[in-house]
Amino acid sequence: MSRGVMQPSQQKLAEKLTILNDRGIGMLTRVYNIKKQGQVWKACGDPKAKPSYLVDKNLESAVKFIVRKFPAVETRNNNQQLAQLQKEKSEILKNLALYYFTFVDVMEFKDHVCELLNTIDACQVFFDITVNFDLTKNYLDLVVTYTTLMIILSRIEERKAIIGLYNYAHEMTHGASDREYPRLGQMIVDYENPLKKMMEEFVPHGKSLSDALISLQMVYPRRNLSADQWRNAQLLSLISAPSTMLNPAQSDTMPCEYLSLDAMEKWIVFGFILCHAVLNSDAAALSLWKLALQSSTCLCLFRDEVFHIHKAAEDLFVNIRGYNKRINDIRECKEQALSHAGSMHRERRKFLRSALKELATVLADQPGLLGPKALFVFMALSFARDEIIWLLRHADNIQKKSTDDFIDKHIAELIFYMEELRAHVRKYGPVMQRYYVQYLSGFDAVVLNELVQNLSVCPEDESIIMSSFVNTMTSLSVKQVEDGEVFDFRGMRLDWFRLQAYTSVSKASLGIADHKELGKMMNTIIFHTKMVDSLVDMLVETSDLSIFCFYSRAFEKMFQQCLELPSQSRHSICFPLLCTHFMSCTHELCPEEWFSCLPPQRHHIGDRSLSLCNMFLDEMAKQARNLITDICTEQCTLSDQLLPKHCAKTISQAVNKKSKKATGKKGEPEREKPGVESMRKNRLLVTNLDKLHTALSELCFSINYVPNLVVWEHTFTPREYLTSHLEIRFTKSIVGMTMYNQATQEIAKPSELLTSVRAYMTVLQSIENYVTIDITRVFNNVLLQQTQHLDSHGEPTITSLYTNWYLETLLRQVSNGHIAYFPAMKAFVNLPTENELTFNAEEYSDISEMRSLSELLGPYGMKFLSESLMWHISSQVAELKKLVVENMEVLTQMRTSFDKPDHMAALFKKLTSVDSVLKRMTIIGVILSFRSLAQEALRDVLSCHIPFLVSSVEDFKDHIPRETDMKVAMNVYELSSAAGLPCEIDPALVVALSSQKSENISPEEEYKIACLLMVFVAVSLPTLASNVMSQYSPAIEGHCNNIHCLAKAINQIAAALFTIHKGSIEDRLKEFLALASSSLLKIGQETDKMTTRNRESVYLLLDMIVQESPFLTMDLLESCFPYVLLRNAYHAVYKQSISANA
Repeated sequence: MSRGVMQPSQQKLAEKLTILNDRGIGMLTRVYNIKKQGQVWKACGDPKAKPSYLVDKNLESAVKFIVRKFPAVETRNNNQQLAQLQKEKSEILKNLALYYFTFVDVMEFKDHVCELLNTIDACQVFFDITVNFDLTKNYLDLVVTYTTLMIILSRIEERKAIIGLYNYAHEMTHGASDREYPRLGQMIVDYENPLKKMMEEFVPHGKSLSDALISLQMVYPRRNLSADQWRNAQLLSLISAPSTMLNPAQSDTMPCEYLSLDAMEKWIVFGFILCHAVLNSDAAALSLWKLALQSSTCLCLFRDEVFHIHKAAEDLFVNIRGYNKRINDIRECKEQALSHAGSMHRERRKFLRSALKELATVLADQPGLLGPKALFVFMALSFARDEIIWLLRHADNIQKKSTDDFIDKHIAELIFYMEELRAHVRKYGPVMQRYYVQYLSGFDAVVLNELVQNLSVCPEDESIIMSSFVNTMTSLSVKQVEDGEVFDFRGMRLDWFRLQAYTSVSKASLGIADHKELGKMMNTIIFHTKMVDSLVDMLVETSDLSIFCFYSRAFEKMFQQCLELPSQSRHSICFPLLCTHFMSCTHELCPEEWFSCLPPQRHHIGDRSLSLCNMFLDEMAKQARNLITDICTEQCTLSDQLLPKHCAKTISQAVNKKSKKATGKKGEPEREKPGVESMRKNRLLVTNLDKLHTALSELCFSINYVPNLVVWEHTFTPREYLTSHLEIRFTKSIVGMTMYNQATQEIAKPSELLTSVRAYMTVLQSIENYVTIDITRVFNNVLLQQTQHLDSHGEPTITSLYTNWYLETLLRQVSNGHIAYFPAMKAFVNLPTENELTFNAEEYSDISEMRSLSELLGPYGMKFLSESLMWHISSQVAELKKLVVENMEVLTQMRTSFDKPDHMAALFKKLTSVDSVLKRMTIIGVILSFRSLAQEALRDVLSCHIPFLVSSVEDFKDHIPRETDMKVAMNVYELSSAAGLPCEIDPALVVALSSQKSENISPEEEYKIACLLMVFVAVSLPTLASNVMSQYSPAIEGHCNNIHCLAKAINQIAAALFTIHKGSIEDRLKEFLALASSSLLKIGQETDKMTTRNRESVYLLLDMIVQESPFLTMDLLESCFPYVLLRNAYHAVYKQSISANA
């Protein structure tokens, strides 16, 4: 064999095309990023983002000089202008090396491409997309990639500055220019107008390129049909012909069926620009060229870089003699594209929405059809992807005034059905594997074997490859799928690519041009192998939408439009799902995009995809939360109508109707009764609540569509976004529904708040019908936080709001004498005063309200309320102790002189602040009375919720042996108190008072003060008789000035103090009873009517104290105070009450 002739196998066309195409994409990625970095430098106002030598005003002239003289810079003759760069040379070499060597790599890539194109021309390779698909496709891809790379390179504004600066710094550092610089500089100059240069360059390649392009005449027109033609052909429909539903989808041009229309248009436009002479000589070429020009106004070069076809082509052809007709063709096509392309693509998207919906629905019901109809799935994905990319590209580069054709509010639906088909393929991959493994072994292997046997000539190399194909397919079995074996047919596909190269060169022993059936059969087999081992790659090839990563603004706008349209919100999940595509647009030659090592102005693709996915899911959850909030508001309004306060008017009308009294104004409309909103005259009547529920169900479908999605190794759970938003909103709503106004001290009644909260919770529980979330977890998190003083965000809770209101508003008005505690009603009631209160105390403190409060606050919240009450009591006790210390000497004498009336009278006159003691003890009694109401309500609530547990605690408390250690007993009391049960000794009060122990006073002194406090209260009781407000009222079973609360205060304070000081509670109360009886008996001998005006009412306090106390008995009282006096006192106050009422 002569040295000049090489075998086709030695040319390695297949390998070179594969490697150069992959490297070309990598180079495009790097050059694209350099261009974008240049735009960032230009747009960014932050000088830190730019290299200092491109910003510094002192260096500006030097940079301009280098650019002006590029590529030749005479460094020796221009020292003055370039001297400034001397200081920066090391920095320039360091920072610009990456950019410079990227340009060098581009030049080397260009050299390799040109060499390969020359080899292909020399071999006179036969190209036909329908026969040697891989060879033709890779050849056309390489031409377009090369062209695109040179165009984007020419768009980098700083290219001359970067290359020139680097070379200057290199020369200053090493004493000579970089060895690649002369060729690189010349390339930059030559490709100022890249297409013009390449048109000259491609003259010798015209034959090969035009042959490859003209082979598209059977493929491109068939793919570029109108929606009506698709509809008439019932394209992509599985149910149009039920009898053939199980037949495998077949085509002679299998890989061409899902070939990207976008890719074909790039081949045609760039290809015919480069070999434009064929447009004048071949009608088929001209037809393809015109059809492509009529379909689009711009093409995607790379990512968001576009190429405006008509202007560029016209500018190129205008300088070529005899091309007036072609220029007219371009102008006509431009008009056609501007006027009709938008509507044509809009109709296509409309058709594809319904076609993909039908396809996805049928396959969801019958996934087995994915086997025979896999081709339909990938065709549908490819068609839809082309239309979406077309819209995205043209919407961002509109060239006409009317924009309606470029705004598609239903684009989310099309993307959603694409994602649904992708999910079916991923989920039922094993089904497709089983089908195609049997197909390859049972049919394809047999047919291929027959074709090989019938070949008239089959050289040894080709024969070996073909036999290996047959053997590989024959050895396949379903058991391999069942055993989970990993298939890999990449070697077989590469062998077929090689075989195409061997058989496509001229003078090949086995020419594929003469055996087209073999080529078509092998193309079908290759598709079948991909269905077994490359489903993920096929999904990327046909439906990758990672381009959205570079159209962030349009992406976000489409998402907002989707959420705003209720009928489209169910498809909003497709936007987060698209973020999972973004990883496929990275390339190993540009690792910078994988990591966050870029300047702050540029987010790497991973960060962008994560932030977009997070933003989309967050917005969806917010929208759902807002809808739920609106529904809750409506339901709370409806629940409010059922509150007892609203029935008064209805009852009044009914009573007036019976008595035939004239009701209010004649023109007054009759009030609608609750439930009217549920009455429908017809089904067409849609209320606001109906609309909200519909919108919510649509959006929840989207949130519930996938349990989680993985983006850039991060897992997102859409439902958790909704859960967290519901928790935050529920928390704010509960606090908001209290309607607390700090200025006016107004707050919602606990029962009304409870009704609203229950209505809110009912709505939230219904969310479980739409989304698989644990709403109980939301309730537990939120409601438990509301039982604490502050929530997890440090905000006030309903517990703190109600605690503050009851302490600062209600109980403060009690101590001011505007409200009294009525034991008969077990409620606080407003007293008639000059200044009317803004609230009715009874409506906030009766049994039902306190039970509602207990329901809302729970045991934890009620405990906090108790602790706050006890803190106020402890502050009053501290003041009382101060008063005792002031009167200690007198009180010590009185304690031992209670049997000496005259001496006691003299000592009593020496006492100071008697009224203050009684007032403070009354306040303590009022607080304790309120606490007993709260505890009783808590016990009632817990008895309903946990009756067995409450009864166990009660039994435990009632059976504590008397000899039990006090610490153990206090633990039991604490448990009982938490359950709302009354205790002999209040553990909360003990804790509050024990924290008051002073360091300067000994325990014995503290004990003495406690004893004397009881003495002080006992000897002060008679002074109450002179108070006009001390009169006992049988109707309320108490006194209007709340002195009946002294009974509870005396007993509880005594029990707590003497538990702390380890004294005998019983003995001290006996002492108190003796002193109090002695003091009260003395006022029976008084003759001053003013002093004794309410003597009988004050006598009754002794009975109340004994009745309230677990430590005192009536026998003990009888020994100190004659019962006949009590009986007469009761008789007197009842008689006085009857006469007063009369």
